[in-house]
Amino acid sequence: MRSRNVPQLGWTLEYIMWVFTRLSGLAMLLLAAFGMTAAFIMGARTQMDLPTLMRWTFFPNPNHVINSDIPDVTAGWANAFWQIMQMLLIFFGVTHGFNGLRVVIEDYVDHSFLRPMLRGLIFLLWLFSIIVAIYVILAS
Repeated sequence: MRSRNVPQLGWTLEYIMWVFTRLSGLAMLLLAAFGMTAAFIMGARTQMDLPTLMRWTFFPNPNHVINSDIPDVTAGWANAFWQIMQMLLIFFGVTHGFNGLRVVIEDYVDHSFLRPMLRGLIFLLWLFSIIVAIYVILAS
């Protein structure tokens, strides 16, 4: 007869990531609503079409508004505020997505050697994605 494994109480990685997934989903919605509201306040009602506004809402990159009717992109659309918004959206979105991938692997991979290898690969891909995203944000 085998004894039953009792789950560890307290702040485990599973619990922290479960809470993070809920909070990051909410944060992405709030950041998107805030970005759209700020774009409307800055004149997007008359200077952007709907696809440009949607691109700007979820990835506020100055290159997304170059083809719109905005006369000067650098006058408020290309500053540190929008870069911070981009980084927050990218961090929450990428981490949210890779955590979902980690959960799928935890559910379907039972091999004790393969699971840590895949966790490490997911972490490296997450780190690479974050570094590339920050480079793109700061270089544009």
